[in-house]
Amino acid sequence: MTDAKSIAFLGMGVMGAPMAGHLACAGHRVTIYNRTLSRAHDWMARHGEEGLAVSMAETPAEAASGKEVVITCVGNDHDLAEVVLGDAGVLSVMTAGSLFIDHTTVSPAIARSIAQDAAKHGILALDAPISGGQAGAENGKLSVMCGGSEEAMAAARPVIEAYGSRITHIGAAGCGQAAKAVNQICIAGTLAGLSEGVRFAQATGLDMDKVLQAISGGAAQSWQMENRWATMAAGEFDFGFAIDWMRKDLGIALGEAKENGVPLPVTALVDQFYAMVQAMGGNRQDTSALIRHLPEGSGK
Repeated sequence: MTDAKSIAFLGMGVMGAPMAGHLACAGHRVTIYNRTLSRAHDWMARHGEEGLAVSMAETPAEAASGKEVVITCVGNDHDLAEVVLGDAGVLSVMTAGSLFIDHTTVSPAIARSIAQDAAKHGILALDAPISGGQAGAENGKLSVMCGGSEEAMAAARPVIEAYGSRITHIGAAGCGQAAKAVNQICIAGTLAGLSEGVRFAQATGLDMDKVLQAISGGAAQSWQMENRWATMAAGEFDFGFAIDWMRKDLGIALGEAKENGVPLPVTALVDQFYAMVQAMGGNRQDTSALIRHLPEGSGK
C-alpha cells in the first residue's frame, strides 16, 4: 500500500462507514465523526476490536485537526456546508498542503465554492461523488468521478484506491458533481424502462427467470437488470440506495439542467414517479421500488 496517512472521515452512513473501514484496513490512521454518535460508536466497536489505528471525535473540527486528509460523505449541500465551511468547519482547522475530499453528491456550485475557499488556505480540494451502491462500498469497488486540480487528483488517488476500483478525473472543481448528475439521469431512465419491462413480463405470464436469462446478455443488459430484476419481480425493496436520496440527486440534476437550458423530460417524469412512491411510504426503499408506481396488471 501507499504510505499510511492520518485521515479524518466524516459521515458513517451506509456508504461512508465501509469506506472508512477500507481505509483503516489499508493501514491508515483513521479518525471518524458522525452527527449521530451511536453510529460512530458502532463503527468503533467493529473496527477497534481488530487492532486498527482508529479513533472517533465529537465534532468535525476535532476530527480534522492536524490530519493530512479529510474526507466527507454526508447528506446534502446544507450538511456539507455545515461541516466544511465557516468558523467551525473543517477547512478552518486544516493546514496548508493538506487534502480535502468530498464524496457527497451535492451541487457543482457548492463544490466550486469549497474549492475556492480551500485554495485560500493552501488546501487541495477534490469533489469526488461515488457510484456503486452499498455493495460497491462494502466490496471496495466504487466508481469515483472527480473534479479538481491535477495536483489534488494526484494526492487523492492513492487514498481513494482503498475503496474505488474505477477512479476518473473528469475536470476542474465541480466537474465530478456534474458527472454524478449524468450518472443519476441515466439510472433514472434505465429503471423506468426496467420497471415497465418487469410489469409487462409479469402481466403476460412469462417465466421471469427465463426472460432475464434471455435478455440480460443482449442490448437490454444493464447493471440494474443484473442486480435488481429478481428483487423487483419479487417486490423486495428494503435495501440499497434510498428513494429520498435519489430524489435529492435528481433535484440537483434538474436544477443544473435548468440553469444550462437543457430539457430533461424523462428525468422530470421519473422524478414525479418517485414522488408517487414516496407518498406510498417508500422513502427509504431502494431506487428500484420505482416499479411500485405501476400496477401489476391482470396477468394470464
